[in-house]
Amino acid sequence: MKARYQYRFHPTIQQQQTLAQLFASVGVVWNDALAICKQAKKLPSNNDLQKLLITQAKKTAQRKYFKRN
Repeated sequence: MKARYQYRFHPTIQQQQTLAQLFASVGVVWNDALAICKQAKKLPSNNDLQKLLITQAKKTAQRKYFKRN
């Protein structure tokens, strides 16, 4: 038998803002990764995608919000 639990989450205003930024960043990274994978003849490794999309993106002006404060 499998147990199932249901939780309700009531974030504060600060937590709502942080979660909104997180989900927006995840969406941007996902879309960028999808575009790279569609254009590539051979799929890049997970490590290569992380280097391209996160590490390099932190250095650009458009993705500066990826950096932690």
